[in-house]
Amino acid sequence: MAGGENLKRILDQICRDKGIDRTLLVDAIEEAVRSAVRKKYGGRRDIEVQFNEELGEIEVFQYRTVVEEVWDEDEEISIEEARLLDPDVELEDDLGEKMDNIADLGRIAAQSAKQVIIHRMRDAEREVVYEMYRDRQGAVVNGIVQRFERGNMVINLGRTDAILPRDGQIPKRSFKQGDRIRAYLLEVKQDARDSQLILSRTCNEFLVQLFEMEVPEIAEGVVKILGAAREPGFRAKIAVSSIESDVDPVGACVGMKGSRVQNVVQELQGERIDIVPWSPDPAKYVYNALAPAEVTMVIVDEDQHSLLVVVPDDQLSLAIGRQGQNVRLASRLLSWRIDVKSEQRYENLSNPGYKSLLAVAGIGEPLADKLMGAGIFSSVKLAEAELSRIMDVLGVDEDVAAQMKLQAADVPPPEDAADALFSSPEESSSEPETVEDGAAVVQEAADDQEPAGNAEESAEEGQPGNAITEQDDDPVDDGAGNS
Repeated sequence: MAGGENLKRILDQICRDKGIDRTLLVDAIEEAVRSAVRKKYGGRRDIEVQFNEELGEIEVFQYRTVVEEVWDEDEEISIEEARLLDPDVELEDDLGEKMDNIADLGRIAAQSAKQVIIHRMRDAEREVVYEMYRDRQGAVVNGIVQRFERGNMVINLGRTDAILPRDGQIPKRSFKQGDRIRAYLLEVKQDARDSQLILSRTCNEFLVQLFEMEVPEIAEGVVKILGAAREPGFRAKIAVSSIESDVDPVGACVGMKGSRVQNVVQELQGERIDIVPWSPDPAKYVYNALAPAEVTMVIVDEDQHSLLVVVPDDQLSLAIGRQGQNVRLASRLLSWRIDVKSEQRYENLSNPGYKSLLAVAGIGEPLADKLMGAGIFSSVKLAEAELSRIMDVLGVDEDVAAQMKLQAADVPPPEDAADALFSSPEESSSEPETVEDGAAVVQEAADDQEPAGNAEESAEEGQPGNAITEQDDDPVDDGAGNS
């Protein structure tokens, strides 16, 4: 085998560089040599392999039984030959003989030994990595972009590599090889064919950890993040609360001239972050979460875990946000279903004539709004309207308009409000409809509520929250947020 000093030096260097226990590495080499010897000489021989620490050599011994007449040279040795090795040997003794001809085990045997050593070293390395990082799961780690593999990023953490999957990368901006990067250590696997360490930059926990690193009050436990919701690379909301009355949780997270939140925004590559004051009252909470949009009224349905939010007509797009982003994040933040309606639409919903229009198959709230705006205040009026007028108001073809007229004629008017079917919204009652038992109505959100900045993706019973809006077209971006 390799010279004693040379083998010792190789073992010490590997243990130092890889952090592998020396005993594990010695065991791997012994197993490799044992496998190689059996590959060359067969598996019937009784072989023992051990590393001699004093000589720094791998020694191989073959044990055979001492007999008078040899029938199997692999397992037996004659008494005469045995006494040349040990004069005191007796029949039926097991005699160990050092094999001196193992230096040249042959190409196949040597390759087998190499594979065994590599396999054992990889197992040992995986165990070292697991022990090193298992307590760091859930923390933010720093690394350098090493290379790219099928859309995934391989990040060098110093002692080992980690994988940042495609779905864990923030869209819109890419890193290049050699860039420094921070990510959340999402998972540490004990056994894995590829990488044991899985990173993420899109999870809510990464946002929370960044704020904990930037805001001392959070690290000290004075300010708590009670919720977070993200659309990575675009917008995020966090809900914060303070256990001390003299500490403003939103101000602590924003920092002097916005320095703290801006540091987080830069790390998230420009993701806008709204900071929302948390409240145990869902009505006040949603008021904060939808800011800077004004909220006129909130109806809370505890049983259905849903909120009906009424906003001024000119605040609807602001409350909904671009492509529903603002209300969608608020819904995830609260883990409640949120339905946003304008004051005009909410008033329409209390009108029996408007309800009768909604009862016509194929007519939803947007089309009902158009009909009401054109003076068609009920299903009866719709059934009497000219086809050309329906086509012009709703932008449908003649067949669809004719079908709506037929279906409208089949819709029975409400018995207790038949006259209202022929009245305009202004002539009908302006009182809101009665809220079912168990629901709470919050009129004109309290004056002491602060404008919200923005919160954690949560879900009712562990499922993402649902946001339902009345938008007909993509609303303009509300421009809200603390950053």
